[in-house]
Amino acid sequence: MALGGNPVFANNKNFKDSPAVRRGFLSGSTDTMGAQGTLSAQQLEDLYRKPSANAQQTGRMTYDDVIMKTVGTLALVLAGAALGWIVPVLMLPGMIVGLVLGLVNSFKKQPSPALILCYAAFEGMFLGGLSGFLEGMYPGIVVQAVIGTLSVFAVTLLLFRNAKVRATPKMTRFFMIALGGYALFSLINLGLMMFGATSNPWGLRGMDIPGTSIPFGFALGLLAVGLAAFSLIVDFTSIERGVQNGLPARYSWTAAFGLTVSLVWLYVEILRLLAILRGND
Repeated sequence: MALGGNPVFANNKNFKDSPAVRRGFLSGSTDTMGAQGTLSAQQLEDLYRKPSANAQQTGRMTYDDVIMKTVGTLALVLAGAALGWIVPVLMLPGMIVGLVLGLVNSFKKQPSPALILCYAAFEGMFLGGLSGFLEGMYPGIVVQAVIGTLSVFAVTLLLFRNAKVRATPKMTRFFMIALGGYALFSLINLGLMMFGATSNPWGLRGMDIPGTSIPFGFALGLLAVGLAAFSLIVDFTSIERGVQNGLPARYSWTAAFGLTVSLVWLYVEILRLLAILRGND
């Protein structure tokens, strides 16, 4: 079953469950030995005593590779954010270039470290400009959003490591339906704001739920945070399968990019949710 939570992984068959690959390692060993010819007793003894190669020695993706590249990518996001905070005018070009590079990297079959790092830098500029703008309106909101993002990430990782939650096919289908609906609403809301159909700075999100004083964006924001959190679960599952399938080490860049996309999305949703709540006080 292909996991479709994050297009970075959904469009790459290497991160999907592949029993055939594992069967190939087992069934192919006999053919390989046959092609090499009969080994002497001493050669067999040497092979038996020789320590087995680890994933790094065989050029395979490891969890350490993914962690290190993710840390490096996020560090570049933070550097770009610092620049965007200082020079707010970079927010718009950062958003546009980040979006384009995000789409390009998502649909590339082979990862490009240069494009992934460029995405991180420009996306950071966008986040820095947005964060600086909202911080000026609601002091302390950025720290709250960062703490919220790290907390959600830590909880999802803990649940995944303890096998408390997994991206099952049924949950993933539900996730994709909800994600599609949310994306459609976001496009409609953006269109209404661009054409002046609503005076609220958050568009439909800033309107109250009928019969209550609760902004519609609060309920929608909780849904969006939940979707972003589940996207992380899908990412963890895809990375786990990638390591199990013995992917080449270069795909650790794809994994790092996928995690970065989900974390950026999660941060933006939490930041927007907090801004809507603070603005409704």
